[in-house]
Amino acid sequence: MQKERIRISTPITDEAIAPLEAGDRVALTGVMYTARDAAHKRLVEMLERGEPMPFGFLGTAVYYAGPSPARPGFAVGSIGPTTSGRMDAYSPILMEHGLKVMIGKGLRNAEVHRAIVRCGGLYLAAVGGAAALLSRTVRSAELVAFPDLGTEAIRRLEVEDFPAIVAIDSRGRDIYERSG
Repeated sequence: MQKERIRISTPITDEAIAPLEAGDRVALTGVMYTARDAAHKRLVEMLERGEPMPFGFLGTAVYYAGPSPARPGFAVGSIGPTTSGRMDAYSPILMEHGLKVMIGKGLRNAEVHRAIVRCGGLYLAAVGGAAALLSRTVRSAELVAFPDLGTEAIRRLEVEDFPAIVAIDSRGRDIYERSG
């Protein structure tokens, strides 16, 4: 029998992350930011130069997505997850600077896996192929940084009951590494 979705809200605290286990289904409500690989590269470069971030990492989630243009009556168009491995070169550095929760799809490399455990973070998997349905959970979207990146610019989203699965929990258990 499948467990009910666990409701979590931003800002996400260590206390909210700790009991979550790989395989748990969650419903996220609050603020998350979109950022893909080009934006991640710029964020890391900004950190290296000692520049302030365009948003605070602590307590929020970064969703690896680039929404398509909104149709009338919606905050965004289709907003499916991007393959997370494209952010692996940048994620550990961002986690060391406070990022706790990442949302995407697919496997993460060993360095990201170790950073999740070391920083007490969480990797959530969003369902690929359900981009149009996921857009219905977005209540508002606002451009935050890097408008020249178009759909890959960083956006602040307010979401309600955004569905995801805990792919890697804070203790390092990983749904992609099940044997048998």
